[in-house]
Amino acid sequence: MQPASNIDQYFAQALTQAQLALPISPPNPAVGCIVVSPTGKVIGQGHTQATGAAHAEVMALRDVLTKGESAIGATAYVTLEPCSHFGRTPPCCNALVEAKVAKVVIALLDPNPLVAGKGVAMLRAAGVEVVVLDAAHPQAIAAKELMLGFFSRMVRKTPWVRVKIAASLDGKTALNNGKSQWITSAAAREDGHLWRARAGAILTGVGTVLADDPLLNVRVSANDNTSTSRQPPLVIVDSQLRTPVDSKLFTINNIATQAINTLARAIFIYTNSSDTTIIAALEAKGATVIQLPTSNKNGQVNLSAMLQDLAQREVNELHVEAGASLNGALMAAGLVDEFLVYLAPKLLGPGRSMLEIPALNDLNQALPLEFKSVTTVGEDIRLLLRVSGRDKF
Repeated sequence: MQPASNIDQYFAQALTQAQLALPISPPNPAVGCIVVSPTGKVIGQGHTQATGAAHAEVMALRDVLTKGESAIGATAYVTLEPCSHFGRTPPCCNALVEAKVAKVVIALLDPNPLVAGKGVAMLRAAGVEVVVLDAAHPQAIAAKELMLGFFSRMVRKTPWVRVKIAASLDGKTALNNGKSQWITSAAAREDGHLWRARAGAILTGVGTVLADDPLLNVRVSANDNTSTSRQPPLVIVDSQLRTPVDSKLFTINNIATQAINTLARAIFIYTNSSDTTIIAALEAKGATVIQLPTSNKNGQVNLSAMLQDLAQREVNELHVEAGASLNGALMAAGLVDEFLVYLAPKLLGPGRSMLEIPALNDLNQALPLEFKSVTTVGEDIRLLLRVSGRDKF
């Protein structure tokens, strides 16, 4: 077995590849792979491509051939168990066996029931040595961080829910008159688009649609490497179907031409309404209207049922950009996994809050959060805060 230091070194490179897959791979997990020769030289690397295209292992093996090398007797380091079934692509296990790879080191077993150990069994049956890292290994933990949405969908049957908030230092997202452009810096706003880009879908409420008429698509600068070829689906919570058919969200901003083009992404509107006239008008604009039962006497959309439906639509990460009401409803229902908060060095005084939640009677009723990262972005601070215990699956 390779020394621990070499394993860490090789997996660090495989994880770098996996990060490159984040904006393009959904609904597939972001997987990275490197191929190392018997002498310890990295001879190939790759990451999962867009849906229906090659997975990380195949891309790494292609890279080996492109460089004029041979994978015979090599070791592959891959961040997730290679697939063993025919899905949108052939099994990656077959590619590794056909390339005569001698050994495969895997960071994590695949939670997908179609794989779930079958990849390991297939490789071993073909005479390939297989090593699976312990789930507590730092590289396994790092690999899972990049695939939390996929693991959530497979294990919990719901997406990983991340609520994004931009606020002042005193926690205000807008002035009382609704003005909010711009509280945070241009750098923070662009960073937010990178988080949109990796999402399986972007969620908002009809209140935000009516107040801001947003595009809610992915827009990154021309000098950024993030692909904008995949626009995540947009999800709107709209219990009474108040979304205007002339909303900007039914168009998409093409950065290359600065032109507004026709719909190029899926839009799902969750509602309790059965108004066939409005449903037909929205569907004529390209939206899919999903009727769900109410969750309470106030006629709100059943958010738990919505998440289950989104998981069936292969949404791994759900990126929420909504107002205080929907943010609070998601939190009150126990559906939020983490918060992505951008804090600007500004004090706004009276204004709109991050989320609407009932008043607490005791401090021990507060939602416990864990700091996952604190990063300076431009003039602002980005906080990634996870609800304690939400990643234990």
